Amino acid sequence: MDVASADAERLKSLYADHAGPLLGYVLKLTDGDRGRAEDVVQETFLRAWQHAEAFAPERGSPRAWLCTVARNIVVDQARARRSRPREVGGEDGLAIAAARDAAVQDDQDRILLGWEVAEAMATLSPDHRAVLRETYFKGLSVAEAAEVLGVPPGTVKSRTYYALRALRTAFEERGIKP
Repeated sequence: MDVASADAERLKSLYADHAGPLLGYVLKLTDGDRGRAEDVVQETFLRAWQHAEAFAPERGSPRAWLCTVARNIVVDQARARRSRPREVGGEDGLAIAAARDAAVQDDQDRILLGWEVAEAMATLSPDHRAVLRETYFKGLSVAEAAEVLGVPPGTVKSRTYYALRALRTAFEERGIKP
């Protein structure tokens, strides 16, 4: 096997092991903007491919390096957006004001929804909250969540199923449509 195919195999393995949790992490950094988060994850793995030497086991966890690279990409994007001058005037100014008002309303709606979700989560048992926190909020796989929680993978699957059912009921009681 030549060096290029070995690097490609390592990158495939790296992606399989870390893409899901990395996407969950980047979603938090991008305030839930899935499209932007996916772009950041893609750019992160592109840089991983370009710098395959960074993944020597003695250098530490590849996930930590990937998260650092992703965070730096998000910060760089934010800086680039801030460095551009704002354009205002005429119809463009009205469009910007309307977009800003819509963004404020979206932020308020997101905050309210967050509170309602937190209240609904509080109605769940501690085991159900823990399994949802690990699988949905932290983005861990079933196997990873099982390791963190100290239970078999089948238990994680079962608890996730019943936790989601209970959460759906709590949402319905609050008038939240999933």
